[in-house]
Amino acid sequence: MAVSQQTFYITTPIYYPNDFLHIGHSYTTVAADAMARYKRLRGYDVMYLTGTDEHGLKIQQRAEQAGKDVHDFLDEIISWIRDLWNRLDISYDDFIRTTEERHTKVVEALFERLIDQGDIYLSDYEGWYCTPCESFWSERELQDGKCPDCGREVQFVREESYFFRMSKYVDRLLEYYEQHPDFIQPESRKNEMINNFIKPGLKDLCVSRTSFDWGIHVQRDPKHVVYVWLDALTNYITAIGYGSDDPALKAKFEKYWPADVHFVGKEIVRFHVIYWPIILMALGLPLPKKVYGHGFLMMKDGKMSKSKGNVIDPKLLIDRYGSDAIRYFLLREIPFGQDGVFTPESLVQRLNFDLANDLGNLIHRTAAMMNRFVDGAIPAPGVKTAIDEELSALFEETVQNVADDMESMQFSLALSEVWKVVRRANKYIDEVAPWNLAKNGDTDRLNTVMYNLAETIRGVAVLISPFLPRAAVIIRDQYGFTDADASWESVVHFGFLKPGNTVKSGTPLFPRLEVEAELAELDELASGALARAASKQAESSLKAEGDQAAKQTAATASQETKERADDEATGKPQIGIDVFGQVELRVGQIEVAEPVPKADKLLRLEVNLGSETRQIVSGIAKHFQPAELVGQKVIVVTNLKPVKLRGVESNGMILAASEGDVLKLATVPAEIPNGSIVK
Repeated sequence: MAVSQQTFYITTPIYYPNDFLHIGHSYTTVAADAMARYKRLRGYDVMYLTGTDEHGLKIQQRAEQAGKDVHDFLDEIISWIRDLWNRLDISYDDFIRTTEERHTKVVEALFERLIDQGDIYLSDYEGWYCTPCESFWSERELQDGKCPDCGREVQFVREESYFFRMSKYVDRLLEYYEQHPDFIQPESRKNEMINNFIKPGLKDLCVSRTSFDWGIHVQRDPKHVVYVWLDALTNYITAIGYGSDDPALKAKFEKYWPADVHFVGKEIVRFHVIYWPIILMALGLPLPKKVYGHGFLMMKDGKMSKSKGNVIDPKLLIDRYGSDAIRYFLLREIPFGQDGVFTPESLVQRLNFDLANDLGNLIHRTAAMMNRFVDGAIPAPGVKTAIDEELSALFEETVQNVADDMESMQFSLALSEVWKVVRRANKYIDEVAPWNLAKNGDTDRLNTVMYNLAETIRGVAVLISPFLPRAAVIIRDQYGFTDADASWESVVHFGFLKPGNTVKSGTPLFPRLEVEAELAELDELASGALARAASKQAESSLKAEGDQAAKQTAATASQETKERADDEATGKPQIGIDVFGQVELRVGQIEVAEPVPKADKLLRLEVNLGSETRQIVSGIAKHFQPAELVGQKVIVVTNLKPVKLRGVESNGMILAASEGDVLKLATVPAEIPNGSIVK
């Protein structure tokens, strides 16, 4: 009787397609892909799920703002997302859209069932609302009667809603935590959940809204739309056939559920380890085995956020450096579970030192020596010496260490283990000096050395295949490795490789980057992100506070933002006059304008603000000649934090307006004195 293949079900969060995704979203998806590829390498039947969460007021508003039908708007964004995953070599097995019938029909039925069994009830939602934060708070959560996040004034709101009886399941949830200590990872997140959300008293969850229309309607009460988490979280079961009448889909659900691990950002851990387990308990379903909440990928000025605008387009990075380079940086630079910072310097350093100097150099120089010294064919080894034994022992130890690190989802540690072998192999070349062996006619020793290098490279290619899939294939093709050579079983012990493969010379796998040029390019990308962030801040500040209709819409949107907890607001949120008052705008006159060296888009400006002269770096070089800027009276944001762009400190931002490719400065009449406040 055949032994059934062990399964492994892994998911990313489903992303909210109110806008194009950024490099932070790619981090989650690349990590899950590496895990899925590793499990396939180990012989598992893997189900890797990702997708999009497509309902809610923000989607409806974004489509209206774009002048598009909501379905067309979503299709455009989802097409962009799928293209991104394709460019990053994401090997997902299914892509779930919550607008698909396989999901919506099940959510409709599930909601009715939960009402019938008493887990969902109708009541009024009421709470204190903070407009700037778009958040609802209970009375006890307020601090001195104000928003606990920003300290601003709040207002009371009320709306009829359906609620899920979360409080009914608290004891069962805590018992599950106790019996399954690995359920929440890293473990520090468990203490946070218990102390911050459960012990203070878990509130029943609002699961419907009546103030917008774009979503799954409650069948018995169609004015209600199923709200956020009861819709979004259930994708993990609807995608694999839960609730289907199709026997094949029923079997699929039984095969893969419960999930082995949900990968999520730490900001939505709460919903996955409190709300989701309770929903599953109410449905009588097993709970996922693990939820792993990773940290944030941040810019120098804080967490990446679509609403802030301080994001890096991953497609630009992939186009410039290739998918493997970006995958490697994301997984190696940031220990999974911790926060990390994206900087141009760290990216270029990883690519140059790790990929070009270490891995690329090993592959290229070994292939060259194969063709120069042994006619391009991997030779049979002779008798091993102590230094050979050291290399093979490190190889076998590394394989086990990588396996251990991958099981604990420590991708950075796994890669650091592989690089120990890569660096040792490069050192091995220097120590044994194959060129001297060839020169002295020591053929037996030369053959052993060249075999050991080829076998080490084969093992490295297998170990990096979950992380750098394209590089692994290129190495395999260059060295003539077979399917058998690419299996996990083949690397457990050193010496599996059979002699005779033909090795091609090839070109460097990862060419070394010219540091200054790359930093200039990356600084321009980063400065573009900062400019977008400042632009969004300015646009928000200029909104009319007295727009009552917008206030009412914002009150509806606010609860959704809090419940999603992903800081990805799509529109331009209303703000109070107190927030606008924090932005200092003054009149300044440009006295000096000159290019920033090796930065095509940047100009260094000296701006007279009356009482002082500021240096400002502005990304407007494509639109203006320096000479035509001198003497211009412009509006300057003067209380932005200083930043360095291409190594030059910038202390402010000049305002401009754009339409397509046309950019115009926001100027004032010449008679307005420098330093005048703009109100």
